[in-house]
Amino acid sequence: MIHQFIKGSTDTTLVLLHGTGGSEQDLIPLARELSPEANILTLRGDVMENGMSRFFRRHAEGVLDLEDLKKQTERFLDFLDEAATKYEVDRNRMIPLGYSNGANLIGSALYRQNAFKASLLFHPMVPDRSLSVPDLSGANVFISAGERDPICPKTETEELTSTLRQAGAEVELFYHSGGHELRMEEVTAARTWIDRFID
Repeated sequence: MIHQFIKGSTDTTLVLLHGTGGSEQDLIPLARELSPEANILTLRGDVMENGMSRFFRRHAEGVLDLEDLKKQTERFLDFLDEAATKYEVDRNRMIPLGYSNGANLIGSALYRQNAFKASLLFHPMVPDRSLSVPDLSGANVFISAGERDPICPKTETEELTSTLRQAGAEVELFYHSGGHELRMEEVTAARTWIDRFID
């Protein structure tokens, strides 16, 4: 996968996945806000939609291509194993952080396996309702969303949160009063949340 690795001074690696039309540079400032010393592994989606980078295909806005989502999720998880070896970092101390399309890829990974001890999902959707979510005991998830998000309605956020909790994950849910945009108050909440997982 197209990516950049930035060496830090802790054992934690933040894995960054941008939203539709973004690049591997987009979330680096956010990662620095959350943990200035962490390693950064930042990815660029190579699925193109009208010239915009994504991590998997969709049929329309809000209608995910579940076959491609499955394929790209498996590819993502395999890539993290390979990257951990290549860059000599602890795979178990990787914390994925995604916005919108990137958050949906992380959500898809969680719906398939207990792959991360901590994950941050900014404005995610329910990835795949056809799956039986595995036991997520020990997993910790931060979810943030907008109260008036036209792309990811509140019902999506509540369903995702409920499903993850029912599977055993500890989920912290944060809302801001706006829409799909990323706001400083959710970054501040995420920074407080992530402190316990950085080492």
